[in-house]
Amino acid sequence: MTFTVPRTAIRPLRLASAIGVAVLVGFAALPADAQSRTHVSQSGWGNEAAAAQSGQRQRISVTQRGRGNLSLTTQDGARNRVSVGQTGCANVADVDQSGRRNIVGVSQHGCRNDATVTQSGNRNAVGVIQNGSGNQASTTQHGSGNVVLIIQD
Repeated sequence: MTFTVPRTAIRPLRLASAIGVAVLVGFAALPADAQSRTHVSQSGWGNEAAAAQSGQRQRISVTQRGRGNLSLTTQDGARNRVSVGQTGCANVADVDQSGRRNIVGVSQHGCRNDATVTQSGNRNAVGVIQNGSGNQASTTQHGSGNVVLIIQD
């Protein structure tokens, strides 16, 4: 089964409650034998996370502490990994992956930081570290074997 949530459908979740949608999308996109996993841990208030996965052996881990943080993740392919850690307020992490064995790590500490990552291909890696407030990072990778590290203070 292939299930893809277009980016235009995910973005409006900032205005609506993502909790119910994330549960429905996550279960609809995940075949029983895919061995994909999503883990979300939140503390504080008003934090939202939405994840859509199709393919095999995908992993998503989201940890949010504070208030009003948002994590949106879409994966398609096999053995892709995403880890998002947000502490503070009104941080946004938006990750879209397709292909095989891609890795993304986003760490945001502060308020109003925004990271957008798009990857397609194989064996790509992105690391985004944002400390402070009002940082914006956006990266797009296509192909294979690409590596990006963004550090903003």
